[in-house]
Amino acid sequence: MDTSILTVLFQDGITTGAIYALLSLALVLVFSVTRVIFLPQGEFVAFGALTLAAIQNGQAPGTALLLVALGGVTLAVEIGNALRLAPSRARLVRRLPLLLLTQLAYPLALYGLTRHVALQELAMPLQIALALGIVVPMGPMIYRVAYQPLAHSSVLVLLIVSLGVHLAMVGLGLLMFGPEGSNTKPFTDLQFNLGESPVSGQSVIVLVTVAALIAAIYVFFDRTLTGKALRATAVNRLGARLVGVGINQAGKLSFAMAAGIGALCGILIAPFTIVNYESGFIIALKGFVGAIFGGLASYPVAALGSVAVGLVESFSSFWASSYKELIVFTVILPILLWRSLTSHHVDEEA
Repeated sequence: MDTSILTVLFQDGITTGAIYALLSLALVLVFSVTRVIFLPQGEFVAFGALTLAAIQNGQAPGTALLLVALGGVTLAVEIGNALRLAPSRARLVRRLPLLLLTQLAYPLALYGLTRHVALQELAMPLQIALALGIVVPMGPMIYRVAYQPLAHSSVLVLLIVSLGVHLAMVGLGLLMFGPEGSNTKPFTDLQFNLGESPVSGQSVIVLVTVAALIAAIYVFFDRTLTGKALRATAVNRLGARLVGVGINQAGKLSFAMAAGIGALCGILIAPFTIVNYESGFIIALKGFVGAIFGGLASYPVAALGSVAVGLVESFSSFWASSYKELIVFTVILPILLWRSLTSHHVDEEA
């Protein structure tokens, strides 16, 4: 292996590892705040990539119609829940205009936009913004419909719900996008040399985007009141509830952030590879391997673990491409063994 090959493998590993790092951060965030092992994270990766691919091909993405359906179901759940309890009815009257705007008017507006605008003629930043605008609101809607009614259940129950949501979203992905995969246009064709080693402009854009997003997340958690409320919920759900932090609002926000990170990751990787309705699961699963490094609790360790997973995958694809996936997922076994021997069991919070 010469220096040029080593540089290419290292560049590829760092790029994919950065994507996995973002996904691991999303998984750690959701688990810390809601105790949900977020198996559907991969579907948001696939939906983000395939929605952008459909937009660039001039097709109305099926996710726009799915957003309308989810909005309608969420609105019905909110109204039905409020009508069952008399004290909630007055609050429903105050909240109804906002609910109609966010759960009905916004999805219908996006659906109409995708049907009556020449989407392929939009500038790429607008296409990306539209794809994110369609996919990201699905996160809090799914939380409200599937998870919020069971927010105080055990981790095992929430895991079973996650599995059900994952399978439903995979089926919907097949229905909306078909079995064949797609990719998107490259962000740039720029290539330059760093010394004697070639560097892809695509990789630079991915790394800069990931670094900027991680910095923004850090500022959000460290400097804003909402971010500090999420941190408090992650540290102690009961204590946060006692000081007035809305646990349901924290759950919705964490799901919105996870959906946004997943969709953005799908958009970032789509120019590099073919994405189909089920390939997002494998991508997110590698982010989960990185999250396990941090015990689903430590953001920095999860990020470092994800970069390590990306490097292992890159070098494995060169030395033993047929066993690449086996090698990547085998890495998790010694980590799980080490954590089982060093961690102490803590009773689950009521």
